Amino acid sequence: MAGELTPQRLDRAALERIIQRAAELQAGEMDTGEGVTEQDLLKLGAEVGIPGRFLRQALYEETRGGAERAGSVFARWAGPKQVGAARVVPGEKATIEQALEAWMTDTEALAVKRRLPDRTLWEAQQGLFAQMRRGLALDGKSYHLARALEVSVSVTSLEDGYCHVALSADVSNTRRGALWGAGSVTVAGALSSTGLLAAGILAIPVIGFVPLALAAGIGATIPRVHHRAAERIHLALEQVLDGLERGEIRPRRQMPGPRASAFIRIADEIKKSIVDVAEAVRQEVPPEPPQSPRLPRAKGDA
Repeated sequence: MAGELTPQRLDRAALERIIQRAAELQAGEMDTGEGVTEQDLLKLGAEVGIPGRFLRQALYEETRGGAERAGSVFARWAGPKQVGAARVVPGEKATIEQALEAWMTDTEALAVKRRLPDRTLWEAQQGLFAQMRRGLALDGKSYHLARALEVSVSVTSLEDGYCHVALSADVSNTRRGALWGAGSVTVAGALSSTGLLAAGILAIPVIGFVPLALAAGIGATIPRVHHRAAERIHLALEQVLDGLERGEIRPRRQMPGPRASAFIRIADEIKKSIVDVAEAVRQEVPPEPPQSPRLPRAKGDA
C-alpha cells in the first residue's frame, strides 16, 4: 500500500541510539525539577516496559561508578585507590550473603572487620596459621583479596530471585607503597646529581644530571607494579561474581553441634599426619623372628 514504511532491520548501534533519543524526548516532557527519585525512575521504566531489576542495576552502577570515571593525569599514572565489580546474580539476599561469608572466610582467608547497615567490610585474617596458609599456598590459591586493605561486600535485593552484588577492594596500601618507592628512587637520584655537581669533578656539567634522569625514569615505572596488583585483585572480585552467577559459591552446610575452631582442626590434621607416618614406618620394618625358649641346664652338664 502507498504511504507505508518499508520494514528495515536496525543494527545494535542504531537501536541504542534510538532508545536513548526516545528516552531523552520522553524525559523532556516530564517535569523532573532538580531530578527524579528511585521510585519515579522505576515508574518511568514500567511505562516503557523496562524491568525494575535492570533499572536498579543501572542506577547502582551509575552511583557507584561516578567517582571512578573521574580522574586526573596523576591518578591515572599512580593507579586506582579502589577497584570494584558488580553484577546481578540469581538468588535471595540471605542465601547470597551466607554464601559470600563462607567463601570469604574459608577460601579467601578473610575475617569480618565491620558489619554496616548496607555492607560488610572484610580484612585479612590475622595469626600465625593464617599467614602460613597464605604464604605456603598449599591449596594453589594466590589470596589476592587478602592483599587489599579491606574488601567491601554489598548485596541488594532487586526483585524475587535476583540481587545486585557489589564488591570493592581498597588497594590504597599497595598504591601508597608504589608511590613511596617511586619518590625514594627519585630523591636518591636528585641527591646523587647534587653531590656530583657540588663536587665539581665533572668535565661536562650536564653529566651530573644523568643520575637524576635515570632515577626519574625508573621511578615513573614503579607504579606499574601497583597497576598489575590492582588488576589481579579486580580479577579476583570478578571470579567471585562468576562463582555466584554459576552457583559454584554456596552457603556452608550446617553440621550438627558446634563447629571446631581453626586451631583444633589444624591440630587434628597434624595428629592424623603423624599417625599415618608412624603406621607407614611400622609396616616397612620387618618383625623380628621368634626366638626358641632356652632350656635349663642339668646339674651334671659341664
